[in-house]
Formats: sequence, structure tokens, C-alpha cells
Amino acid sequence: MAKNKKTPDEMSFLDHLEELRWHLIRATLAIVIIGSIAFLMKDFIFGTVIFGPMMPEFPTYEVFCNLSKMLGFSEAFCSAEPLFTVQSRQMSEQFSAHIWTSIWAGFIVGFPYVLYELWKFIAPGLYDSERQNARGFIFIASALFFTGVLFGYYVVAPLSINFLGGYSISDTVIREIDLSSYISTVRAAVIACGLIFELPIIIYFLTKIGLVTPEVLRKYRKIALVVVLILSAVITPPDVASQIIVAIPILILYQVSIYISKVVLRNEAKKMKRNAKSS
Repeated sequence: MAKNKKTPDEMSFLDHLEELRWHLIRATLAIVIIGSIAFLMKDFIFGTVIFGPMMPEFPTYEVFCNLSKMLGFSEAFCSAEPLFTVQSRQMSEQFSAHIWTSIWAGFIVGFPYVLYELWKFIAPGLYDSERQNARGFIFIASALFFTGVLFGYYVVAPLSINFLGGYSISDTVIREIDLSSYISTVRAAVIACGLIFELPIIIYFLTKIGLVTPEVLRKYRKIALVVVLILSAVITPPDVASQIIVAIPILILYQVSIYISKVVLRNEAKKMKRNAKSS
């Protein structure tokens, strides 16, 4: 006779660890499977996606080039040729880059499924009302992540590549960038933005467990602004224009997070009033 599955209240700490292990295993398998498919799509992943932001015909450069011409600014984004070449100086560098890029591609594409496995682990410990309120968690969190990834790929990565790849201290220095350095720049911009755009989701759960309130978020708004500018400086080139471009959506997300925190507390207050009336 099949053994009934234990409820969250009946599970021991080791049972929870075992459950978490299987969720992590399934999430990892999904990443590996998607990564294997990405591994077979080498020409598209590298020729189109990875090396796209260094090409002059990349859409972002065309937009910024036209914008700079309209505003009468420097035409730094209007180069007709790549600003540098990418080189591989280690025997295994290209193979390693192929493997790790495929794994990261698996993580990015498989992010919704990773969230699904995380949600399946957390959901049994929530009340029915909490599960209903968070019904769109996977969709919203995935949408925010992919929006951040696209922002990182089409805005942050080109800005970083254009500035850092075109920066010169002397004509004596030849611009030949290592493959690992170039890929890490693109990867950092994409992954960092994808995770930063999860801020509203993080604030939602922090508010649910009582660690954050709208008043606290408003009180520390100035500190948050400084932190945002520091984050912008870390993931973008050190010029003011790039930092402002990156900081604007993050500040908007912070404002949205304040509203989300306010809505969560308002719903909690209404639920407490209903419970008080019913009792």
C-alpha cells in the first residue's frame, strides 16, 4: 500500500531538507537540459547573442547614434567598425566559455521553472489565502527577470562595451580583449539587471514577514538612492549618463515596491478586521 505523503506540519527538519533536495535536483536538471540545447546552438548563442553587442549594427548603437546626432552630442555610438577584437590565449578557454555560457543560458531560459520548483517547496507552508494572493508569483517574477535581462542586454551591456572597449590611454596599446573578459562583462550586465529587477518581489515577501514597511522604505529613500547609484556604477561604465540611464528604472522599481508594500499591509489590515468580526 502506498505511503501517504506527509503534510508540512508532520514533516521533520530532515524531511524538509530531503524535499528541498529533490526540488533543487529537478531545477538543476532543467538548467542542464536547456543548457545542452544551448550548447548545440553554438553559432546562434555566440555569433548572434554574445558577440552582438560589440557589433556596430547592434540596435542599441543605432538608436543612441541617431539620438546623439539629434541632440548635437558626441557621435561615440556611430562607429562603423568594432572597437576591439576578441582573442583567446589559453588552450581550453573557448571550450570553457562554450560550457559556462551554455549553463548560464540554461539558467536564464529555465528561470521560470526554477521559480516553479522554489514555489512548490514554499507553497505547502502557506495559508490558502496567502497562496491565492501570490497566485501570479511565477509569472510576475519571471516577467520582471526577463525585463531586467533584456534591459541589461540591450542597454547596460552595450554601454559598458562601448565605453570600456573604446577607452584608450595611448595609441600604443592594441585593443585585443580576452574572450573570458568580454563574456564576463556581458554576463554580469545581464544577470545583475535580471536579479535587480526582482526588487518588487523581494519587497513583497519582506513585507509579508514584517521586515519592511512603506514608512521604512520612504524613510530610507535617500540611502536607497545612494545604493542605486553605487549599483549603477558597478554594472555600468563610470560615466554619469550611463549611470543615470541604469538608475532610472531601478528607482522606478523602488517606488513600485513602496506601493506594493503599502498594498500588502492594507490587505493584511482588512483580513485582520474580517477575522475580528467573525470571531
